[in-house]
Amino acid sequence: MHQTVVQRDASTTLLLYVKARSVSNAARRIAIALCQDLGPVVYWGAVCPIGRRVSVLSIIYLVAALLVALYGANALLLAALHLRRRKEDSPQPPAPEDWPVVTVQLPVYNELYVVNRLIDTVARLDYPRDRLQVQVLDDSADETTHLASARVAYHRSLGLDIELLHRQDRQGFKAGALARGLETAKGAYVAIFDADFMPRPGFLKQTVPHLCTDPGLGFVQTRWGYLNPGYSAQTIALDGHFVVEHLGRNRNGLLMNFNGTAGIWRREAIESAGGWQSDTLTEDVDLSFRAQLAGWQALYLPEVESPAELPPQMAAFKRQQERWATGAAQCLVKLAGSLARSRPYPGSLPRASSKLSWPARLESLLHLSVWIAYPMSLVLLFLTLPMLLGQIPLTLNLTVFWLVALGPMFAYAVSQQYLYPDWKRRMLYMPVLILLGTGLALANSLAIGRGLLGKDRDFRRTPKFHIVGRADRWLGNRYALPFQWIILAELALAGYALITVAVALVVGSFFAVPFLLLYVGGYGYVGLQGLRDACASRRVRPKLHRTPVAADF
Repeated sequence: MHQTVVQRDASTTLLLYVKARSVSNAARRIAIALCQDLGPVVYWGAVCPIGRRVSVLSIIYLVAALLVALYGANALLLAALHLRRRKEDSPQPPAPEDWPVVTVQLPVYNELYVVNRLIDTVARLDYPRDRLQVQVLDDSADETTHLASARVAYHRSLGLDIELLHRQDRQGFKAGALARGLETAKGAYVAIFDADFMPRPGFLKQTVPHLCTDPGLGFVQTRWGYLNPGYSAQTIALDGHFVVEHLGRNRNGLLMNFNGTAGIWRREAIESAGGWQSDTLTEDVDLSFRAQLAGWQALYLPEVESPAELPPQMAAFKRQQERWATGAAQCLVKLAGSLARSRPYPGSLPRASSKLSWPARLESLLHLSVWIAYPMSLVLLFLTLPMLLGQIPLTLNLTVFWLVALGPMFAYAVSQQYLYPDWKRRMLYMPVLILLGTGLALANSLAIGRGLLGKDRDFRRTPKFHIVGRADRWLGNRYALPFQWIILAELALAGYALITVAVALVVGSFFAVPFLLLYVGGYGYVGLQGLRDACASRRVRPKLHRTPVAADF
């Protein structure tokens, strides 16, 4: 006999009809369990004994939690893949009898504090001088061009084949500069270093033999090191990417990305994959995926470290993260079809007809879409308050979220244990990293939206400040970024989360409190840090015109 169910709010209620006599006892128990957390599952002929409704908010909330959990699970998978192959040694090819010609490209844009350091460091590379060409690809609109020109002339007088290629228009931004340099490059292999890097002298002799030995190898990526490791939360996050993700992917047959710097390419791979393209803000990820789709292989060398400067200003760090988030979304839109079908991107000249395995295709799509976890975390925050007020249970959703949110933390811990003897001490910075990752959600969500809508093509560089020691300061630096209005929105979200904490305590939903405090701390930390940086920078800004710029000759 069928019971009649009165639906009081059709816009927020989902009725699931199941024939009561056609389901097994196990299915009935599952339906009742879901009913307890999501609302009333109404059978065809019987009403869930709890009598609650399945709210549209519950469905959206669960979907968002499951998406966050999916990317957390992927982090766990990569950590497991890393542990599976971490003891394997990188190949050790013999040195070539005749070292090939290598071109080193140095793309710079308004880098007056670090450009001379970069040129001097590259000039010290241990490589036959008659086989080395250096290109300073300069798009600057300030004194950087003058400083770089003088330093290029100095090293040319010492016998180094080095040239300054200055562009007036910045067409195509970094991708355009790299493509312009490739037109006059002499090398069969092209190494790239951003302005904030200081490669070790042995970089080329550690990487070039791999390309000479394996004709199918398209590019080699090395691990980033840190000139200013005092910003420990950032170092843990980058170590997780370079140690766990890169090693886990590369040694298990998955696609890995080029990081835009501290790597070396086979010129043929660049050209056959369609060359540098400027339709995304992460031209490095774009080219590396197109090259692998065209049949070229990648190699990651964790033992080769290339030190770089970390952004010390919160606004600079956020700008870097936003550009990466936007670029990843643009690459997802651009390459998803080719990756899903395992076909070369249009315009590429495939080297081989090999097909990507379905795990490689799936993981590459997760790789490009991982930033979507940020807007999903925003959804979870915004919906928690109305769900608490509507007395819609959160237990199942938050359990899913918390269980798999441990994935990134485990991956970070694995990376620290792999690299550092004092890894346990370094893990003390993990809470700061968690707050930082949470607080970036708003800025990165907006960046992802711009990327998916295809409305952001402006390459906003990360400012470099020549910070290499604890005594160095970025305040008073010409490139320091001003106050950003998003800071107020982040502080408002911290306040919203705090109000939600109070409501959770009043209604007795104590399980949600730690989850909400994470938002309070995350948005509060990022917002207050940004506000502090902006206020400090404003106090010293009037002095900028009276302070001479120091050139590191």
